[in-house]
Amino acid sequence: MLLIPAIDLKDGHCVRLKQGDMNASTTFGEDPAAMARRWLEAGARRLHLVDLNGAFAGKPVNEAAVKAILAEVGDEIPVQLGGGIRDLDTIERYLDDGLSYIIIGTAAVKSPGFLKDACSAFGGHIIVGLDAKDGKVATDGWSKLTGHEVVDLAKKFEDYGVEAVIYTDIGRDGMLSGVNIDATVKLAQALSIPVIASGGLGSLADIEKLCEVEREGIEGVICGRAIYNGALDFALAQKRADELNGELET
Repeated sequence: MLLIPAIDLKDGHCVRLKQGDMNASTTFGEDPAAMARRWLEAGARRLHLVDLNGAFAGKPVNEAAVKAILAEVGDEIPVQLGGGIRDLDTIERYLDDGLSYIIIGTAAVKSPGFLKDACSAFGGHIIVGLDAKDGKVATDGWSKLTGHEVVDLAKKFEDYGVEAVIYTDIGRDGMLSGVNIDATVKLAQALSIPVIASGGLGSLADIEKLCEVEREGIEGVICGRAIYNGALDFALAQKRADELNGELET
């Protein structure tokens, strides 16, 4: 089970939101590169970046902070980024900068042809982010709820060739109320590509529950507010996940 620290970027700073509300943000750091180093030293094997301003603007806004993080991390671990990525030129530029994976969310739902083109042009580097509430997909920084079912869209995008799906339960994000295990498992069982859980991670117990269902196709989990406010010790949590994985394999 891959525990992936999230670095959410707003106005060049590291923040966390509650349920995607830009007006309900808490700043956890002024230096994104230093934050990246912190998680790297704690044993992170991948980083998850979100350009929050970009998600709402529909274009990259925190590119300078992203580049600073990539310069700090180098090629030590893969870094993935989502938020405001709406065209192939932006994807190419970010991959050239050193990103390993590009996460396409709103644009995947609104312009599936774009996602298909991205998978064709940059195979192996495209992850789709599906954010949902009560099983329905949301777009535009979670501000708009669509009529699309998560599983139906995910299966279509799997056919396009995406590497993985990040599934976020909007109702739980930033609330520390626990990952929506049932919905995440349901999605993972419907796909052959990996699913990464997101939204609501609040304790070591959540990590243990996810490890129990890892074999259903859940590759990892995004770690947000819990690792910033001290509710979850990232290094200890990754160590515990590794121990459980070892037990499951024997």
